[in-house]
Amino acid sequence: MYHSINEFLVDWEKEKDCTLKIFEALTNESLKSKVYDEGRTLGFLGWHITNTVGEMMSKTGLDIKELYDANEEPESVQQIISEYQRLSTEMENSLKDKWTDETLNQDFNMYGQTWKGVDVLESLIKHQIHHRAQMTVLMRQADLKVPGIYGPSKDDWALYGMPAHK
Repeated sequence: MYHSINEFLVDWEKEKDCTLKIFEALTNESLKSKVYDEGRTLGFLGWHITNTVGEMMSKTGLDIKELYDANEEPESVQQIISEYQRLSTEMENSLKDKWTDETLNQDFNMYGQTWKGVDVLESLIKHQIHHRAQMTVLMRQADLKVPGIYGPSKDDWALYGMPAHK
């Protein structure tokens, strides 16, 4: 639970870096990868994470220009990265300008429910982590190297010349 805007921003910076590591490991060709015919693609998941920053936080009154077409899957990894960085920066700046620590206890109408500001921020972080995890499975299936996020990945252990932990 966050007790201040600054606590969230410190956490967001770390999680944003983790998300960018995942995005940067993608290739344009891998964006179409999915597990099954009706499943989400890597591109969709990356775009969904990106769009949610603006979509969710704009519901709290923050000034964020949402994606020009959130339903269209991106054609390049660079498009995902640049839009994610833009939306993250806009969210961070708007949060600093419009929210105070007291806003964490304010009620917001979120998806037909009432959430406290702190719940919105926690949900934004957890949503991103959830979909990053889904992306790593698709990345393995697309034969991409998965970067270590909270510790070394299997690929990282190989770079260290050590066997991966089982």
